[in-house]
Amino acid sequence: MTCFILPAHLLIELAEAGNVDFRDAVRTLLASATMRARRAALMEAVQFLDLDAAQLRPADEFKAVYDVQGGDERALPGVLRRKEGDGAINDAAVNDAFDNADRTYDFYRDVLDRHSVDGNGLKLVSSVHFGRDFDNAFWDGTQMVYGDGSGQVFQFGALARDISVVAHEITHGVVEYTAGLRYRTQSGALNESMADVFGSLVKQHTLGQSADQADWLIGGGILGTQLQGVALRSMKDPGHAHQLDRQPAHMRSYVDLPDDGNPRNDNGGVHINSGIPNKAFHLTATRLGGNAWDRAGKVWYDALATKLGADSDFADAAAATTASAQALFGSDVANVVREAWNDVGVR
Repeated sequence: MTCFILPAHLLIELAEAGNVDFRDAVRTLLASATMRARRAALMEAVQFLDLDAAQLRPADEFKAVYDVQGGDERALPGVLRRKEGDGAINDAAVNDAFDNADRTYDFYRDVLDRHSVDGNGLKLVSSVHFGRDFDNAFWDGTQMVYGDGSGQVFQFGALARDISVVAHEITHGVVEYTAGLRYRTQSGALNESMADVFGSLVKQHTLGQSADQADWLIGGGILGTQLQGVALRSMKDPGHAHQLDRQPAHMRSYVDLPDDGNPRNDNGGVHINSGIPNKAFHLTATRLGGNAWDRAGKVWYDALATKLGADSDFADAAAATTASAQALFGSDVANVVREAWNDVGVR
């Protein structure tokens, strides 16, 4: 259940179309399978065994970036390159990972009053230069990991540089310590959508953009030569981010896939069907206007932190966000939320 920014099914489709070298795709898929097993155990421990993470909590805010130096999961976290209080070093990936984690931490603290992924100051650890030309970034259950990209799927160095990607991966940690949405079918699509929602909100907050000014893209402008389009995903226009994008924006186009372990099926469509709740959030935020984090973001966060559970589906999310909107802002905002879900076919 490791949460990767690039879904396995998309990598397979690129390889079968001859856009990327099949051997490179296999290496990425094997690494992904190993990390999924690791994260599955960690998620269960955190959510269902009440794992005490106190040993990972420093007295003050703490972030660190390590260099895996081209190694695999056995080399994690790698060699420490930059920690809290240090200045920038002569490695763009290290600085990008550190600075974007810092911006994400600040967003959660200042906007949502949450301190780190666990809400209690857990260390934010990032590792860069994972693998060789590794076209992915992921949350492994304890930290963020970034490959350098091959230039084919993602531009060199783009994954740690893109604030929406970094905030997306950190948000998977937040989900782990809140609702614990299981990474399969609709609960998994909600997990991915929450990561996209807050990935976009951190980007908007960093740039000082209103909901109307935002591009609503995840991974905008970082695609490589073989994935043609504007971004990895579009919350505003699901299904139109790149040439292989098949995200639906409405339940009438929901892609019903089995959760059978076959990477082609995306854990039952977790990256694919996340387009539906993504669109519901986009509609809510733009209809409310102003800064999306002020009302829509707080509604979604309250639902995630206090109302959703491990097996919540889209209908549960619609009910939870509507209830949170009513409690936080009253019936006018609740009606906007309810109508947004209705407009994507979730009732």
